[in-house]
Amino acid sequence: MAPMGGTMKLAVVALFLALTIVVPRNVEDSDTCTYEALSDTDAVVCKGLQVFYPELGNIGCMFVPDCNNYRQKITHWNEPIVKFPRALEGTDMKKGKIQGQELSAYQPPSPPARSGFHRYQFFVYLQEGQNISLHSKENKTRGNWKMDKFLNRFHLSEPEASTQFMTENYQDSPNYQPPAGGSSEPTDKPKQS
Repeated sequence: MAPMGGTMKLAVVALFLALTIVVPRNVEDSDTCTYEALSDTDAVVCKGLQVFYPELGNIGCMFVPDCNNYRQKITHWNEPIVKFPRALEGTDMKKGKIQGQELSAYQPPSPPARSGFHRYQFFVYLQEGQNISLHSKENKTRGNWKMDKFLNRFHLSEPEASTQFMTENYQDSPNYQPPAGGSSEPTDKPKQS
């Protein structure tokens, strides 16, 4: 971990990248709630960040469980609390209180129906004095820009910490029960409850 001093400060670039990947899964008993860790291949991104959602707790390096309607609930919850336990003592990031300028408003995970599992990633970079901003094209949608170009523009190298979680559209779940009188065929738009 690079020392922090002078004009260096810790900045958070919480990037929610939705990368589609189809992952085989086992059908669970609907009465149990199993928290499944990501594969070793996906876990290489998991380096020291924790991501807390209501009811779920720390979901970093995990699949959102297919129980208690979590895969639908997460599409409506406010932003998670992100903690960096290895941050310097006395810093807000250690406690999950992120300070600074918000570059883009939080958008909850919302993978489209029939698109498999999506990754939602969080990164913390050490920022050297330069203010970070988004181009207007980058700010339009979270999928409309290239992370490598963003990192190069602001001279951000390896992240100090990172993690990810994966989820799929709740209607694609093997345990999904459509509302009474509703269609069992998933739609591209989630139904509002």
